[in-house]
Amino acid sequence: MEKYGAGSIVVSDYDPNWPVLFAQERARIAQALGVFALAIEHVGSTAVPGLPSKPIIDLLVGVPSLEEAKQRCIAPLEALGYIYMPDYASWLPGELFFRKGPPGPWTHHLHVTEPSHPRWEALVVFRDYLRAHPEAARAYADIKRGLAASSKDNIGAYRNGKTAFIQETTAKALTWRAARD
Repeated sequence: MEKYGAGSIVVSDYDPNWPVLFAQERARIAQALGVFALAIEHVGSTAVPGLPSKPIIDLLVGVPSLEEAKQRCIAPLEALGYIYMPDYASWLPGELFFRKGPPGPWTHHLHVTEPSHPRWEALVVFRDYLRAHPEAARAYADIKRGLAASSKDNIGAYRNGKTAFIQETTAKALTWRAARD
């Protein structure tokens, strides 16, 4: 069982300060990485107004080359307090994953990948769909709260319990975006 670093998993009510925390961190990362950061997006539940979440800001950083990012990004991000988690490469292929904050509770998760990687599109379209479809966001909130209560400190069970909803909603989101565009 993969334990959650902060003890029991807690899904908090939406905090209107989350976008402010993202903007502050975005500026620090943009300064640290310069033009190598092609884009910096706020993703995850804290990026959806009104959606309850674990209070962890998820940032998605687009880079022109993941291989080059291994050389150019790790040290500057570590200087900002991020901890590179190379073991997550097996779970998150095609990206570099970092955490920030005291070891549990984490305050930030940082995903570095190429914008052409399918995960980039999946994270952004899922966020955009939840922002535009409050009923889907409410359904996701219910799932997250139920999983937090039943999973206790088993983050793997919590994460895996969301998978079907995320996959189904991402498929709907891709269709929605294609129809909209």
